[in-house]
Amino acid sequence: MESNVKSPTPLLEVRHLKTHFFTRRGVVKAVNDVSFDVMEGETLGLVGESGSGKTITVMSILQLLPRGAEILGGEINFDNENLLEKTEKELGAVRGKKIGLILQNSMTALDPVFTIGTQIAESLVVHKEMSWKESFKSAIDLLRKVKIGAPEMRIKRFPHEFSGGMRQRAASAAAIGPTPALLVADEPTTALDVTTQRQYLQLLQELQAQTGVTIVFITHDMSIVGSLCDRIAVFYGGIVVEIGPKAEIFDQPSHPYTKALLGAIPVLGDKVERLQSVEGEPPNPSNMPDGCPFAPRCDAAMDKCRTGDPPPVFQLTDARRVRCWLHEEIHD
Repeated sequence: MESNVKSPTPLLEVRHLKTHFFTRRGVVKAVNDVSFDVMEGETLGLVGESGSGKTITVMSILQLLPRGAEILGGEINFDNENLLEKTEKELGAVRGKKIGLILQNSMTALDPVFTIGTQIAESLVVHKEMSWKESFKSAIDLLRKVKIGAPEMRIKRFPHEFSGGMRQRAASAAAIGPTPALLVADEPTTALDVTTQRQYLQLLQELQAQTGVTIVFITHDMSIVGSLCDRIAVFYGGIVVEIGPKAEIFDQPSHPYTKALLGAIPVLGDKVERLQSVEGEPPNPSNMPDGCPFAPRCDAAMDKCRTGDPPPVFQLTDARRVRCWLHEEIHD
């Protein structure tokens, strides 16, 4: 896939973000010093195991955190404005209108008591100040754009009357209707079969080509980021352990966790008796190990990996960064 990057201008800049949960059992360090940029017109993939901090990071950006969660520090600059300095009313003008969100579960994203057409039209009424009559006409066009057949008829249907793939497409139509600059897709293909998943990813690529929307795609599947994304940020234990262009990361992964993820991808035509797996268990966010969170599962871990804070960020190239002590000498 050719890069969709239009310019070197960051649309979104996340700097040293920390989001923790305060519970009766202690502090859960869900996001613990996360930094990355998202460039205009690109697709950035956030990849990692469940609990690695991907979703909480984007929910922090939108400030849609559950009870008990608190942003303790950092900056979130979107379109040259720090979202952490905005009031709830000001954030309301950003969510949906400037930053669209597609959730993992389409039945959660769509209200079961309203028709598909009403829900898509409402986003246009609220964010584009269209009349209901105009918004329903646009909703039909949006369903057609996301390749739902007979949109004039299906606009009157309820979510439970759609298949899983159609619901996810309808949720996408509602998200792109207000023409946001940034679209966040939180594991939208998880509940889809392989064929529908491939069609949905192709749809996102086509929508991006048509509208120029910037995409942040959250997934645990490296094969998906390999087919969809321009750059990849690998999450583990609440931090970004590696970030860089997709081709470079796939060809020369720098962090042991990234190597392990890539080793678990089946390759068509390869004759292997058994796929590789990442040994061990992900860290408990309420009881993070000292040092690098991946150290307990890493064959290359040294003494310094198991003490103190997580490793610092080492700049490998202008486009590549990694948090691993193995690259200390190269950095120096």
